[in-house]
Amino acid sequence: MARADAFGARAPLPGVDGIEYYRLARLNEQGIGDASRLPVTVRILLENLLRHGGESYVEEGDVEALARWDGRPPGEVTGGNAGVRPHSSGEGWRGGAPPTGRVSAQTDKERAFMPARVLLQDFTGVPAVVDLAAMRSAMARGGGDPSRIDPLSPADLVVDHSVQVDQFGTSAAYGANIEREYERNRERYELLRWAQQGFHGFSVVPPGMGIVHQVNLEYLAHVVQTRDGVAFPDTLVGTDSHTTMVNGIGVLGWGVGGIEAEACLLGQPLFLLTPIVVGVRFHGALRPGATATDLVLTLTEMLRRHGVVGKFVEFCGDGLSALSAADRATLSNMSPEYGATAALFPVDANTLQYLRDSGRPAELVSLVERYNREQAMFREDGDEPPVFSEMLELDLASVEPSMAGPRRPQDRVALPQVWRSFCDVFAPKTNGELEDEVERLETEGGNPADTAGNPAPPDHAQGGGTGEPSLRDGSVVIAAITSCTNTSNPSVMVGAGLLARNAAARGLRVPEYVKTSLAPGSRVVTDYLDRAGLLTELEKLRFNLVGYGCTTCIGNSGPLPDAVAEKVTEDDLAVVAVLSGNRNFEGRIHPQVKAAYLASPPLVVAYALAGTVHVDLTREPIGRGSDGRPVFLRDIWPSSEEVNQALGAALSSDLFSREYGRIFDGDEHWQRLPAPTGAMFEWDAESTYVREPPFFEDLEPEPPAPQDVRDARVLALLGDSITTDHISPAGNIARTSPAADYLREHGVDPRDFNTYGARRGNHEVMVRGTFANIRLRNALAQGKEGGYTEHIPSGEVVSIFDAATRYQEEGTPLLVIAGKEYGSGSSRDWAAKGTKLLGVRAVIAESYERIHRSNLVGMGVLPLQFTPGESAQSLGLTGRETYSVEGVSTDLRPGKEITVTARGEGGEKRFTAIARLDSDTDVSYYRHGGVLPFVLRQLLPQQAATA
Repeated sequence: MARADAFGARAPLPGVDGIEYYRLARLNEQGIGDASRLPVTVRILLENLLRHGGESYVEEGDVEALARWDGRPPGEVTGGNAGVRPHSSGEGWRGGAPPTGRVSAQTDKERAFMPARVLLQDFTGVPAVVDLAAMRSAMARGGGDPSRIDPLSPADLVVDHSVQVDQFGTSAAYGANIEREYERNRERYELLRWAQQGFHGFSVVPPGMGIVHQVNLEYLAHVVQTRDGVAFPDTLVGTDSHTTMVNGIGVLGWGVGGIEAEACLLGQPLFLLTPIVVGVRFHGALRPGATATDLVLTLTEMLRRHGVVGKFVEFCGDGLSALSAADRATLSNMSPEYGATAALFPVDANTLQYLRDSGRPAELVSLVERYNREQAMFREDGDEPPVFSEMLELDLASVEPSMAGPRRPQDRVALPQVWRSFCDVFAPKTNGELEDEVERLETEGGNPADTAGNPAPPDHAQGGGTGEPSLRDGSVVIAAITSCTNTSNPSVMVGAGLLARNAAARGLRVPEYVKTSLAPGSRVVTDYLDRAGLLTELEKLRFNLVGYGCTTCIGNSGPLPDAVAEKVTEDDLAVVAVLSGNRNFEGRIHPQVKAAYLASPPLVVAYALAGTVHVDLTREPIGRGSDGRPVFLRDIWPSSEEVNQALGAALSSDLFSREYGRIFDGDEHWQRLPAPTGAMFEWDAESTYVREPPFFEDLEPEPPAPQDVRDARVLALLGDSITTDHISPAGNIARTSPAADYLREHGVDPRDFNTYGARRGNHEVMVRGTFANIRLRNALAQGKEGGYTEHIPSGEVVSIFDAATRYQEEGTPLLVIAGKEYGSGSSRDWAAKGTKLLGVRAVIAESYERIHRSNLVGMGVLPLQFTPGESAQSLGLTGRETYSVEGVSTDLRPGKEITVTARGEGGEKRFTAIARLDSDTDVSYYRHGGVLPFVLRQLLPQQAATA
């Protein structure tokens, strides 16, 4: 164990009375390592170790090893593709052929990271509170003091994921939607009111205040924290993958599963292997017409192609000076979409200006600058780049207006190619025909013929006239300005307002079948739009305020108008959503909307006006004005000068100070809620929202030894890119589903089903919703799409929940087999919890996304990985075999090779899989059946000993 301040690094912070800090320069003075050439990401992690020296989980050797970081990955690969490190990156292989050599699982050492705070949103925060309340109940049953289960790290929870777009397009939409939100979620909110008083250091931002990441960026983040007279970098983990947004102002943080976040709340550090840091150097500046949204879509495409999964990204170069802090936050926010753990921008003059503009105290701004300069972490033009593991370059002037879709955020498409991208996925025609049409479009400037046999879209008559196009394939039925990715950026929000003003002045109107919405990430947005006179301009196009929260991007888009919904279903149309969000996985935005494109807020308005993606907005008119003349996008697109002028007149720090001065108060709905008191939460057996989960029932003082898996069946045989939305959807609960059956049995009317996300406090609903995505494709479902599987050996195709129930009754353990990128998308703990409750003992996949792999371990489910070059297909696995998994019960260690045997009609097949327990901590958590039983067992014996 290290002794406190073993390196003599603690010293007064120059220029700041009464504040000390841990000097990184001290390590160079002692000949240990020169931190000034390290990436800022590594310096922050190094300071964290230096400051926590002397605590049980930090050794002196940890500091020395990280101080000598040289950018090279510590793993060794013999044979082809040397340098690829699936064990320590946490993600398997991405981008190109997998490694052909063997990977050493014992070439790196995990080191502790103690985040300064924890950030939660309500979809993931409510189940975290439920788990902590259940741990208190278990503690009481075990004769312990329930108050020992208490956050040891400060935590903020922002209620932002529960508002739905029930009403839109009217001035009454906001009031109606928040009223409905409280009707649906009263039980959940009462739980949060209890948690506010029941836990120490736990604050709740009530509904209607903003999106968690924008609130974090604009208010909660300090960039430099001070506690007990010591200054240190503001760091955090959050129960949402887009926690990385705050990286845009120099705060290192990333998303983890709710399970890991709960462990951090309870004083457990995260354990990280040596980081791989990819540098991205920016040159130049964005050209007129290109936005930060276009830049982030370009960056996402570039980094996905390069492969940064499980790595850290850090930006550098003089081009950073051309990007505001809000622009940077846009780029950092989509870190999960390009697969990086975090994407950090160093603190510089633009960061300080943002802190001033957002109403931070002058003393804090001064502290941030002083601290970062003293630690050699303050960026300036002309600086020599740090030593990175890899370096990429991007000329900002090369960025062009783009969208991403129709199914994945990394699939960037330039505006002239949007219709082609739609046809590639949804039009069943030959490539030759499509190529002919694209060539004609490029040479003649005309529209491709509609692939469904419909005529090309006519010009729009305005004001709902008879010339308005009918609903058909490619029609835009949802146009949503939503998600913190863009609503945190005033330039694109003002740009959308100016475009709406220009369009309305020309007489353009949005077709009636388009469901429009404005859901900003904070109340400051509507304040400056109103001050600029642009809120009314957006309202003219029916972009009325619907709420302050994560709506369409999370799947809370609400119902389509009845006539639209009926037409889509009747004609089986492939209709489109265009949103300023960050996620567009199939089935996520709305169950009836097959295609979704991510776009900047101005382009959301533009495509709402067009009413279709069957148009090239760079060449063809967006519609006809009130004078009958064609109006092109270039005619109404605001100039950079217009945007800057509007911002200068409307945006000021007093707006932030006013709104955030009352951020925790809540409205009259919140203040009228009952606020339960006491250390124990009183479980209501009749509640359909909040139930005590079974994770801690009959918890033994010592964990049972891990067991091999014998004669298991495959519950689902899945392909590549299975997201956490496929595994545990957050959107509406289908009326024909096991979850719906449960709710009806408990007296819930279908109009009150709410969403899976809102019911995450009830394990009975969530286990029934596991693998219930209507777009899931399971090879064992005999061609049926959705949450179905074949019960073997009966051959019946039933819901996955019903099959799992039957298997459990029969005493049959279960496996899931999948392809690459298993568990990509949101940091959704119920994707692992539901898997566990279904009886799945292990998942075998070609590769995993970081958070979901960790969540599986955190729930005691074994993640196994096919060896490089092998897959279910290459091994000829049908999923109808019986499986045995051997090697778990003896000498279980990180990266151990596990033998899997499949027995079926074709005989016996034996193959090796790698145990994706990536550290000794993972092994310990797995042995205990998960991280929370591990923590609870640590506390129970201590309490019993003092009782």
